[in-house]
Amino acid sequence: MSPLLLAIIIGLYFLLLIGISYFTGKEDSNITFFTANKKSPWYVVAFGMIGASLSGVTFISVPGWVQSTQFSYMQIVFGYLLGYIVIAYLLIPLYYKLKITSIYEYLLQRFGKTSHRTGAFFFLISRILIASFRLFLVASVLQYFILDAWHIPFEFTVVISVLFIWLYTFKSGIKTIVWTDTLQTFFMLFAVVAAIIILLNKLDLSLTEFIHSSIYKNYSKTIFTGDFNDKKYWLKSILGGMFIAIAMTGLDQDNMQKNLTCKNIKESQKNVISLGFVLILINFIFLFLGVLLFAYAKKFGVSIPVVEGKVKTDLLFPEIALNQGLGLGLGILFILGLIAAAYSSADSALTSLTTSFSIDFLDIDKKEVSKQKVLRKKVHILFSLILIIVIISYQYFIKDNIINSLLLVSSYTYGPLLGIFSFGIFTKYQIEDSWVWLIAVLSVIFTYILNQNASNWFNGFHFGYEILLINGLFTFMGLYFIRIKTAKT
Repeated sequence: MSPLLLAIIIGLYFLLLIGISYFTGKEDSNITFFTANKKSPWYVVAFGMIGASLSGVTFISVPGWVQSTQFSYMQIVFGYLLGYIVIAYLLIPLYYKLKITSIYEYLLQRFGKTSHRTGAFFFLISRILIASFRLFLVASVLQYFILDAWHIPFEFTVVISVLFIWLYTFKSGIKTIVWTDTLQTFFMLFAVVAAIIILLNKLDLSLTEFIHSSIYKNYSKTIFTGDFNDKKYWLKSILGGMFIAIAMTGLDQDNMQKNLTCKNIKESQKNVISLGFVLILINFIFLFLGVLLFAYAKKFGVSIPVVEGKVKTDLLFPEIALNQGLGLGLGILFILGLIAAAYSSADSALTSLTTSFSIDFLDIDKKEVSKQKVLRKKVHILFSLILIIVIISYQYFIKDNIINSLLLVSSYTYGPLLGIFSFGIFTKYQIEDSWVWLIAVLSVIFTYILNQNASNWFNGFHFGYEILLINGLFTFMGLYFIRIKTAKT
């Protein structure tokens, strides 16, 4: 497909997003930017959160992951549902009861300023890294398939990608994102379903025939019960998925900011529970697409792309969609799906980073009213620049499959949040607030050391994503040691 045509499609798509921003962004106030005036319909939020939860990483990386892990990722997704149930009935009622804008304000009320800022700091680090992971993936695809042909440097691609997000979020923030995410989720899901239909047609197979084929059976093992030491062992994956969902959604300002725009607790709970069930189906569809891609590659001799000497299964989907003569329609749908998936998570990340830093670190609500809006806009620009710098740096460090890298980083950065919130909710102790930051940092260090040496120390045992739970336990135990002996009544 012509790079010029792809660039035109992307340009038109962003004009559409900016158009939505124009109609939703007429009220340029901080309360609209941070909370959407708490008037978002729950079903709109729920549908839009599908795209935000999946992102461009899922759109490309999960299908590419099938080759090495089969359908083991579904075990993690089953764990997500359990995590969403905890979020709906434990965390959401707490946040609504406290009437907070940043969820880390809970830590301020429960423990004090250091706990508050420690929680917010770990969110900022987590979300910057994860949002950058996701944007790095889409920027890499745009670079490889479009801009390399024009000899445009990767750095320019990254700047333009982040600039587009800033353009349609800088006025009304979360209010705009609730609606742009809905559109982007539709494009993403439509692209995946269309790709499956086209690939089945090219393989000359019906859906039923493909499910009964040998290649599908070779890739589709879902439950791994054999070796407890294996990272893919079912119990470890389900527990990992459960706590990833609790931490990356329930303790994450990005995701919870959208939930807290719903009118009341019940609507927010319906949003979260419905999302948990829908994600099971959608992630299965992505894995199914992955098998189709490898089946197509095998039948027609398509080589998996190699970048700087490294095989990149992440790029198999775009390689087949854009370079294998499957028609203009699939190429257009792929680009729209990719951009939609990537930006539906990245735009809300930029908004939530702005929200958290403004409230949790700058105490923006205590500033002069005349200066609050200007301050928020400066913070928005600041985090745009930070994302650009981090994304560019990734091209020198990312070596693994991106979905694997993302989940591993999350296990380290979200662990302290899991521990601090759990200690606050499940105990009545107060703590020596000034020491919380040290406990959080030491927990990450201990978790890293344990993970790196587990195989030698525990007879070949390998931690999976349940290492997040271990990280949270280290934090919880550390807080217990700095507790104030008299329980809070």
